[in-house]
Amino acid sequence: MNLLRTAVPADVPAILGMIHDLAIYEKEPDAVKNTPETLHASLFGENPQVFAHVVDSPAAGEPIVGFALWFLNYSTWEGTHGIHLEDLYVRPEARGGGYGKMLLQHLAQITVERGYARMEWSVLDWNEPSINFYKSFGAAPMDGWSVFRLDGEALAKFGASAATETAGAQS
Repeated sequence: MNLLRTAVPADVPAILGMIHDLAIYEKEPDAVKNTPETLHASLFGENPQVFAHVVDSPAAGEPIVGFALWFLNYSTWEGTHGIHLEDLYVRPEARGGGYGKMLLQHLAQITVERGYARMEWSVLDWNEPSINFYKSFGAAPMDGWSVFRLDGEALAKFGASAATETAGAQS
């Protein structure tokens, strides 16, 4: 029985539920704004740019036990795409069963088969179990690099200033 498969539309509620569980684990329980409709459109819309794989429970009738959600990035230095793993989650009761490793190995296989340069993801500094898991198969932290994010009010303000500056430059 093959437990690993590409997500299908019927998986959206389970995936979204695990996204909420991940947010709770990452101490951001109210941060998820995603909805079944937006997740469905992102994964299965006319031109999807986000992809997901799931692991079915080995017990018949049980929900999926884990998922990986990813998208393509691009390396200007390598001149090719890579995979950015946005979320990897395995339900707590299924951890230690090899499902997270199965999902990551599958993404590594896709990366290699397509000739992509690398797979990347972020992990919270305090998440030692995940850090140790990733290091166990050869993944390494990007020392010297920091992740930056521009969102919310700061994003809106900065984006709005571009329109003002562009209009001023054209005058």
